[in-house]
Amino acid sequence: MSHTHWNLLPPAEKLINLDGVHPLVAQLLHNRGISDPSQIELFLSNDRRLEADPLLLPDMPRAVLRANQALYSGEKIAIYGDFDADGITATALLTQGISALGGKVIPYIPRRSAEGYGLKATALEKLHQQGVSLVITVDTGITATAEVAHARQLGMDVIVTDHHIPPSQLPAAVAVVNPKRSDSSYPRFDLAGVGVAFKFLQALIPDRGPRQEIVNSTLDLVAMGTVTDMVPLLGENRYWVKSGLELLNKTQRVGLQELMRCANLQPGKLDAQSISWTLGPRINAAGRIDNATTSYRLLVTENVQEASFLATELEKKNAERMKQTNDLMAKACQAVIAAGVEQPLLLAGGEDYNSGVMGLVAGRLAEKYYRPVILLKIGQEFTRGSGRSIDEFNLMAALEACSDLLSNFGGHTKAAGFSVPTTSLEQFQQRILNLAKEKLEGLDLKPHVDIDAEVSLSVFSGDTYQQMQQLAPFGSGNPEPAFLSRRVEVLEQRLVGTQNEHLRLKVRQVGVTWDAIGFGLGACSGEMTPYLDIVYNLELNRWNGNETLRLNLIDFEPSK
Repeated sequence: MSHTHWNLLPPAEKLINLDGVHPLVAQLLHNRGISDPSQIELFLSNDRRLEADPLLLPDMPRAVLRANQALYSGEKIAIYGDFDADGITATALLTQGISALGGKVIPYIPRRSAEGYGLKATALEKLHQQGVSLVITVDTGITATAEVAHARQLGMDVIVTDHHIPPSQLPAAVAVVNPKRSDSSYPRFDLAGVGVAFKFLQALIPDRGPRQEIVNSTLDLVAMGTVTDMVPLLGENRYWVKSGLELLNKTQRVGLQELMRCANLQPGKLDAQSISWTLGPRINAAGRIDNATTSYRLLVTENVQEASFLATELEKKNAERMKQTNDLMAKACQAVIAAGVEQPLLLAGGEDYNSGVMGLVAGRLAEKYYRPVILLKIGQEFTRGSGRSIDEFNLMAALEACSDLLSNFGGHTKAAGFSVPTTSLEQFQQRILNLAKEKLEGLDLKPHVDIDAEVSLSVFSGDTYQQMQQLAPFGSGNPEPAFLSRRVEVLEQRLVGTQNEHLRLKVRQVGVTWDAIGFGLGACSGEMTPYLDIVYNLELNRWNGNETLRLNLIDFEPSK
């Protein structure tokens, strides 16, 4: 039986017939809402024409004016970021960019365990003592009303650049630059935090002249933050990732050269998946385990010995992060199973829950059980929560409905964090469970896969795969194409992986034979029959210097 809903997208009634564009590629474009010939040309070219004017972002002219004032008068500027990959890359981008303009810049990234997320009054006081008069936030700050007011009392101005959902009342900063503001006239709202920081740098350095290279040289950072934060890879996000990957593949950053060496990544062969599976988790690991400064320094160092030391440190931290994630996954899994996984929202917590990896584990549980998940690190005074959700449940709206009980909260519709006084925890749990019940009761909660087309395996002959790659980079909002092939004969099957968790097949259809791999599908090997209907992506498998195409199985069911 299939383990997901198969949503076969309807074929286009009339495909645009463009010279050199394979009908299957035209169908893929149609499925992504692109069917006008001029849109198709722009999507396939994926060039600078996709970029919008940074001055269309709310408050951007005011932000530029205040930053230029600070540059001209030699003020000390702090770039205040977040401790995840998006925040770290954004901090590096603006620190390097504004320093290259002659600015006196201090980067500041809070420690997750000691300080927690977002702008903090104590950190602002420290920066004030160091002579900072302008604080520019990246990937944070949109909910920091009290902290921005505190900075102003200290005599510091704040420019907020952020991409999280704004509250009804914005902080009283000099400028609040956020594409998700309801009064924004910017054509896209779904930039990553590093994308908003990049637009700020673009606005500071108008589009002509020798200083333009300062902007372009940061696109590798934009690509890493954008892919890791899983914002849709459409429009300028997609252009930035394409351009950033070109830079990453020939990177001059010695820290990234060392990180790639440690992670066995080959420069020249990197794609968006190399960021999401390998580089991103390593950049994220430092902030999850202890202190994001390791990752920040790795991105900006020019010293080869320091780069080598930092890359080795990140490898260790990443291994520790994986161990902590697996430990908490086992613990939380046990707790949600005991409470019942059929509940509309899964909730688990304890004093020993590791806040650094709670979001990762909540995400894994949400994927495994297809339910919204909230994990809690219970403290004496305050409890920290981290939630991940599904398409059917807007997590931020639910937290908004509990806002009278929360100390603070923020995030996105499917990923958010919050803090609640422990005395109100029971009340909060009851209310959010009731909200989930109201919203989700009666729905058949099962993950779904959008299938681009039903095809015969013979369709992938010739240069079809190369043409499909014109749609890359793939990611959120522009997923890797998924296909359905029916009545495929299973010639061979075996279990692979250290715990037999993966399924390897050899399949045939009308004389065409393919290798297939089903990651995580080892437990389903007992459901195998001689003929299967399979849903899969095509992937390039690199092994021992060779590259071969294979099917990456998403799901299967016995042929009828």
